[in-house]
Amino acid sequence: MSDNTILIKNAIILNPNFDNKKQSLLIKDDSIAEIADEIDESGVGKVIDAEGKILLPGLINTHTHLSMTLFRGLADDLSLDTWLNDHIWPMEANLNGEYCYIGALLGAVELIKSGTTTFSDMYFYMEDVARAIEDAGIRAVLSYGMIDFGDAERRENELNENLTLFKNCNGMADGRIKVFLGPHSPYTASEELLVRTRELADEYGMGIHIHVSETQKEIDDVSAEKGLRPFEYLEKIGLLGPDVVAAHSVWLSDDEIDIIKKHDVKVSHNPCSNMKLASGVAPVSKLIENGVCVSIGTDGASSNNNLDLIEELKTASLLQKVTTLDPKVLSSDEAIEMATIKGAEALGWDSEIGSIEVGKKADIILIDTNAANMTPDSSNITSNIIYSANGSNVDTTICNGKVLMENKKLTVLDEDEIYAKARQAIKELKEAI
Repeated sequence: MSDNTILIKNAIILNPNFDNKKQSLLIKDDSIAEIADEIDESGVGKVIDAEGKILLPGLINTHTHLSMTLFRGLADDLSLDTWLNDHIWPMEANLNGEYCYIGALLGAVELIKSGTTTFSDMYFYMEDVARAIEDAGIRAVLSYGMIDFGDAERRENELNENLTLFKNCNGMADGRIKVFLGPHSPYTASEELLVRTRELADEYGMGIHIHVSETQKEIDDVSAEKGLRPFEYLEKIGLLGPDVVAAHSVWLSDDEIDIIKKHDVKVSHNPCSNMKLASGVAPVSKLIENGVCVSIGTDGASSNNNLDLIEELKTASLLQKVTTLDPKVLSSDEAIEMATIKGAEALGWDSEIGSIEVGKKADIILIDTNAANMTPDSSNITSNIIYSANGSNVDTTICNGKVLMENKKLTVLDEDEIYAKARQAIKELKEAI
């Protein structure tokens, strides 16, 4: 063996069958090379003793706006419409590439420290975000948020921006970055933009990341303009397909759930943001019952206000239980899948990440059970993760075979320097208004 190998021994491995037992795992280069009861240490470049730790796939956040970490706490306790129009959009008018780079680095620190190794992002200055992701060592799907409000010239500029991002960044960072098309929503993107998005997705083999049916107001506005509910409208114009990730999907009719299932659309559930903005509760348990792929997202840190995906999963599970008055819905096993294999499936990466299996990429986290909130040990490991843990219980984060955090200390990024730069950036942004 050689320096490009890592042996993790004595870990309780959360595998796809949930028949969890203590085993060892060998990483070679960027992939999982072996899983066994015992693996010979001789010649291994690095050995991690994971006694008392749970090993599971790096978590996957399928909807966020990473650079919005700079706007954390900027405008709380407001409706989505007021929050966007009166606070967020005016602040965003002063953004530039360097600010978005700093915001993305700040977000990456938070993701790594709370166990997320892959995220799907829609925002602006995305080549600068790509630069931050390359520096941070995590994995990302990036899309430029396209908004044209029916303006033909702006439409072409938005499409060109997203295509330039694709040509410059798709496959960069040793394949850790890929690019989707990002029409913002059915109410900010014209029909012409949405139709063109589908054509380009087919031409280039790109996925589509879009907000759909987040609020009742959106349903009312789209229905008034188009005579159809959002998913009915998107089906009519031919946008939907298995390569579409629809963020939020809160306000759904039974017919729309059938449409989502028919076209194998993937849903990204964002419970904390939906609750904070009083947008509503997505019918996640009904979607899962109908065989829809539902993943999990945090949305931006300005409407959440953190990127802790373990906290998000607990919220998702409890929210479904209290809404349906059924304690059995969205079990801890189903919740874990939302942040692992279902997230990978949503992003078209399930052949490479999302589960602990030989041959898959070494995107791995270790959760330390030697903590007050994890004691006593539960016989149900997923239950202990979903209902007891939070992001601060993550001890080690590995992405693409590279250790990004060990013993809760970052090994790649200088977090103190990033915090200082982020504080200065938001100070300058506030002064510019």
